[in-house]
Amino acid sequence: MSANEALLTLEGWYTYHNFRKLNWEKWKKASAEERQAAVDELLTLMHTWEANEEAKEGSTAVYSILGHKADLVFMFLRPTMQELNEIKTAFNKTRFADYTIADYSYISVVELSNYVNNPGEDPKANPHVRERLYPILPKWEHICFYPMNKKRDGSDNWYMLTMEERAQMMRSHGLIGRKYAGKVKQIIGGSVGFDDWEWGVTLFANDPLEFKHIVYEMRFDEVSARFGEFGNFLVGNLLTKESLQTMLNV
Repeated sequence: MSANEALLTLEGWYTYHNFRKLNWEKWKKASAEERQAAVDELLTLMHTWEANEEAKEGSTAVYSILGHKADLVFMFLRPTMQELNEIKTAFNKTRFADYTIADYSYISVVELSNYVNNPGEDPKANPHVRERLYPILPKWEHICFYPMNKKRDGSDNWYMLTMEERAQMMRSHGLIGRKYAGKVKQIIGGSVGFDDWEWGVTLFANDPLEFKHIVYEMRFDEVSARFGEFGNFLVGNLLTKESLQTMLNV
């Protein structure tokens, strides 16, 4: 087995994180009628996203984002990239989009690392695997998103390790994640060839401290401590149609 043997991965739905900043100055200057029309268009669009989820043809989650990096994130899972582009175009055509700036976005595909491979078995026939590849996003209270790479730096080059070395470390890494079952839901998006980082990680929790706990604990694991490189973290709170209207009421 060669030292740089590529890992076979399992892919599910394509993912699109659409982070938006609100132009509050423009929004406040708009008349009440103009703002209501913009909100109504957005709510109509959200209704179509809910129908898509009910049909199990994808999933959507909407959150407000804290800090200066964004105000909102719309996270979409869909079977094809064409559908993601249709969603992007439909949103950009709304009056609400005119009051926002697309400051950041992320494209990936739901991915499972297949370090444990059972020859002769179709992993996608396993209901547990299918649930992870084609998930319905939990509408938990908080979201955390961050992109990451595995290092390619001298002796700390993840891609020059053997399959056995990588598998052993990932098993240890996975054991930490299992400790947070029921507290943190994780969606891994593979983005090699799709975006600027290799993975986009989305975490959901009802207690935001769980984000701090799991990320901090994993920092001490060799996979992160030695090989992990991380981009910006974005964290936020769940938005329902009702809370979204409250947020936009000025």
